[in-house]
Amino acid sequence: MALPASYKQAAFKAVGGPLVLEEVPLRLPGSGELLVKVEACGSCHTDSLAQHNTFGGGFPIVPGHEIIGMVAAVGDNVKGWKVGDRTGGGYHGGHDETCEMCLQNWPQMCDKPIANGINWNGGYAEYTILRAQAAVRIPVDADAVQIAPLLCAGSTVFNALRLAGVKPNDTVAIQGLGGLGHLAIQYANRMGYRVIAVSRGTEKEKAAREFGAHEYIDSSKGDAGAALKALGGAQAAFTTALSAESFAPLIRGLNLMGKLVVLSLPGDMTLSHIDMVQRGISVQAWPVGNNRDSEKAIEFAHRHGVKCAVETFSLDQVQEAYDAMMSGRPRFRAVLKMY
Repeated sequence: MALPASYKQAAFKAVGGPLVLEEVPLRLPGSGELLVKVEACGSCHTDSLAQHNTFGGGFPIVPGHEIIGMVAAVGDNVKGWKVGDRTGGGYHGGHDETCEMCLQNWPQMCDKPIANGINWNGGYAEYTILRAQAAVRIPVDADAVQIAPLLCAGSTVFNALRLAGVKPNDTVAIQGLGGLGHLAIQYANRMGYRVIAVSRGTEKEKAAREFGAHEYIDSSKGDAGAALKALGGAQAAFTTALSAESFAPLIRGLNLMGKLVVLSLPGDMTLSHIDMVQRGISVQAWPVGNNRDSEKAIEFAHRHGVKCAVETFSLDQVQEAYDAMMSGRPRFRAVLKMY
């Protein structure tokens, strides 16, 4: 594959600053690395962590951790990858293989993590470098724009649902109808759960049901927990919105030994310990998946028709895409399409 001398990327250069679109020299992959020609990259709210240097990765940094592309060059000491293979990169970008988390098969929770788009340049670019140990295998016939959001949003909700201990035919509540929520509804429906969607506004009910919700609760009309209980309650509620205040009422709608699973970053939460103790309610958060988790989420979506609703932007529109994502405007994910 012929390689250019340079390529375009969009990078944050300072805390809170805008994305800067620039031409930079192409770097060839080092040991254990893949050079990837990017086809598409999703824009995720977590990208704001790079903009604000939340984890101290420093600047400049190219955000983007929902990367789909094609291997353009292979570094030394890489096995199982060749030029022309389709690959992807999620938030989990690499690990040390020696810490306790890695030894327990939680590489995405590594003590010394590489996070694509956070402390390692991500996919807001025509080319990027991925660590081969965390690269995701992408089906040849998969639509890059459709698949990109599954590397973070899809993988997160898929893992949370399948590992929450909920049995088929049990009821689950999905709170929020954005990028994570619309995928969670589809995955939950295909897994055989009775799905109750919880969001604000009657105008969202039609979309929620089209995605696979069996019931819909408009939380702007009153106590969402009471409404959930009136529908028979749920064994688990999965929160995908950014409002911590909207989480607390759901506790009251959970059945005995129910579980509140937090999938977004809403800030501090205040929950009723009385409701929790009386019915044995637990609260659990769920981390982002690793590369194998992403492969499973993609495989399941491919087989069962889980579709991500996207709005596409070119790399030249990267600031518009980022601003739209941060404002919540796209229905339901913003994706950069490189060509």
